[in-house]
Amino acid sequence: MKRVKPALLAFLLAVAIAATGATALAEAAETGTPAETAADTPVGRNGQLAVCGVKLCNASGTPIQLRGVSTHGTQWYGQCVNDASLDALAGDWGADVLRVSTYVQEDGYETDPEHFTNLAHEYIEKATARGMYVIVDWHMLDPGDPHENLESARTFFTEIATRHAAKNNVLYEVANEPSGVSWTRLREYHEAIIPVIRALDADAVVLAGTRAWSSLGLSEDGDETEVADDPVNAANIMYTFHFYAASHDDYYLDGLTRAAERIPMFVTEFGTQEYTGDGPNDFGMSQRYLDLMAEKQISWVNWNYSDDFRSGAAFTTGTCPGGPFAGPTRLKPAGAWIREQIQEGTA
Repeated sequence: MKRVKPALLAFLLAVAIAATGATALAEAAETGTPAETAADTPVGRNGQLAVCGVKLCNASGTPIQLRGVSTHGTQWYGQCVNDASLDALAGDWGADVLRVSTYVQEDGYETDPEHFTNLAHEYIEKATARGMYVIVDWHMLDPGDPHENLESARTFFTEIATRHAAKNNVLYEVANEPSGVSWTRLREYHEAIIPVIRALDADAVVLAGTRAWSSLGLSEDGDETEVADDPVNAANIMYTFHFYAASHDDYYLDGLTRAAERIPMFVTEFGTQEYTGDGPNDFGMSQRYLDLMAEKQISWVNWNYSDDFRSGAAFTTGTCPGGPFAGPTRLKPAGAWIREQIQEGTA
């Protein structure tokens, strides 16, 4: 194969991107030209992210807001994470970020660590090829104390960071929804696992779970002051908040509002329905949250990009793996609403 001059390669890549959109980005990455640096994509525009004050900032130090979606558990809905669905997410939806949820229990990582680590690798590469940021989510739920899975987390994040440290689009969410533990014990977990990542990937933003299912402690009679007054001893981190609009009312919205004034916040999971990810949608309350997050430039990720039977899934049952994923044809009401919210503005 003849060697193509860099200038010519850049021109040809630009033409391909204009002609074929997100699929061309993936193909470009496979040829060795990273799409995230060669195209007008979220990563191409913003580069390596970092925490500046209480904001998430791009490589130029400008605060930004990412908007995107989360996969469902890859042990159940991996068929919804394929080239066609991610082309639609990057192109038609215009998403900035994909959250890759690797469940620890519930037939997930602990049953076959190599398989689920390789799935995470695969999805990271697919998101990278399309110029999106990707959150690597250690999706621990039960047991609620993350120390129970600490050694597995060390292994998982060592393997992830070793493979992807050179990328500028990877964020690490180290504990999905801790519960039944004190903030002191949870902070100790973060201070144990963050150095594992930092030893390999010194620049990436780390997302630290908060107490009571990432509610800043609000679901267990706490509040944001426990974090703000006793933060994790680490730099370049943000704290996570999860909400489901039909279940989490002004009490939670007010807590997020107060927290955003004191500590860096990232909403790594939310739904427009009840906390089960099912039930009726409350778009009114959802809009109030989204308005706040736009005002405070809090990045967000919606649950979930799958064809699960619950109302919180983006697609109607049976859509995966063949689609179509672009356009509104196969979207549930929640999926259609989230797609419109993402399309309104990208980082």
